Amino acid sequence: MNEPPRLPEGSFAAWSRDRLAEARRGADECGDVWQLEPGVYVAATAGPCEAVLHRAQDFPKASSPLFPPLKGSSGAPTPEERAHAHAARMRGLRPQAVAARIGEIAPLTARFADQWPTGQDVEILPPVRHALADVGVRYLFSEDAPTLLPFAAQLFLAREVLVSPSLWVWPRWIPTPARRFRTRQQVAFTNALRPIIRRRRSSGRLGDDLLGQMLRPSSRHGLLPEEAILDTLPGITVATFEAPSRAAGWILLHLARHPQAAGRVAVEADLLPADPAATTSAHLDSLRYTQALVREVLRLHPPSWLLTRRATRQTQLADYTIDAGSTVLVCPYTAHRDAREHSEPDRFHPERWLDDSGSPAKPGVFLSFGTGPHGCEGAALAMAMLTLLTAQTARRYHLSEPPGPEPGYQVTTFVGLATVGLRLRATVRS
Repeated sequence: MNEPPRLPEGSFAAWSRDRLAEARRGADECGDVWQLEPGVYVAATAGPCEAVLHRAQDFPKASSPLFPPLKGSSGAPTPEERAHAHAARMRGLRPQAVAARIGEIAPLTARFADQWPTGQDVEILPPVRHALADVGVRYLFSEDAPTLLPFAAQLFLAREVLVSPSLWVWPRWIPTPARRFRTRQQVAFTNALRPIIRRRRSSGRLGDDLLGQMLRPSSRHGLLPEEAILDTLPGITVATFEAPSRAAGWILLHLARHPQAAGRVAVEADLLPADPAATTSAHLDSLRYTQALVREVLRLHPPSWLLTRRATRQTQLADYTIDAGSTVLVCPYTAHRDAREHSEPDRFHPERWLDDSGSPAKPGVFLSFGTGPHGCEGAALAMAMLTLLTAQTARRYHLSEPPGPEPGYQVTTFVGLATVGLRLRATVRS
């Protein structure tokens, strides 16, 4: 979309639900690709969504970082430095790197479950976010995480303020209160991180975490400049826990609504080591049904349910000629409910991912982490976090929703698909 939508009067949650219903109705009535308005198209089913995300030359991801380079720094990184930074991040986020650190992730997810107050209705998203922030920041910065975690929390708050729905669209050069707040938090995070980078480099103890990977020289690019590291880390820090927290809300809600599935997860989780620190990648791989449940929830409720791309040149997409400058909205929410790809697409059925035919590698069937050149860098970390949090929670508790006909949460869609205000009750599993 070229600008934030104009908000209607009345319930924002009702408007959010209407957006999902309209997206689904548009996909059902208009087909694989449909025109929302002049110059704006929606890729609504698996094939076109996959095509747009893979055709990065035709439909590149917009370059509008939430945390742009700070004024007074040596300037934005060069394209070569950005490529070096991306390669360094990927060394720390690839599946093998995540697998090697499962023993660090598991205790933090177990602690979340241990600290859940039992016998009372709890608004669960704030503690989920805190727990996953602890996991994500520790994964990035290891022993320096306690220093940076408070600043990461403020970066998240700045992001929430900056992307809140607004009736007005301000030019980027106007220093709105939200943008000034974002800059203050980015400066604070940078000021806390800079001495850590210098201490590690001067001591030669770079660390085995993601920051350590970024501090190591590459044979092609050499050392990554300090400012290039500082430029990329605010965004990736927030990303490690922001979307996973939204996903965790949906997962916990499904554990409450599907006790038989939750019981199956609990049985699987009983085989995990009593000491969470002894958990290995082999233990994670053994949680096949738990991973299937997580993937099924992400299919039904992708945290990033709508992705924006802009055409760089005139091109074809399905039956449409897309002019240069047109916006294409990629909708994983409707793609995941494409009956040609998933039988009974609206049904919660984790077992579909245990069959050979349910491979998430099949084009277009699973886009919760995106795909193509701009797919989520942290997909392996997010799946590990969510799988272990799900297993540790179901192992300990039966979850239930507050009684009553109305749901104990609001669905919001502006930033991402979320269960705002979700309240659940935990009862110790015997």
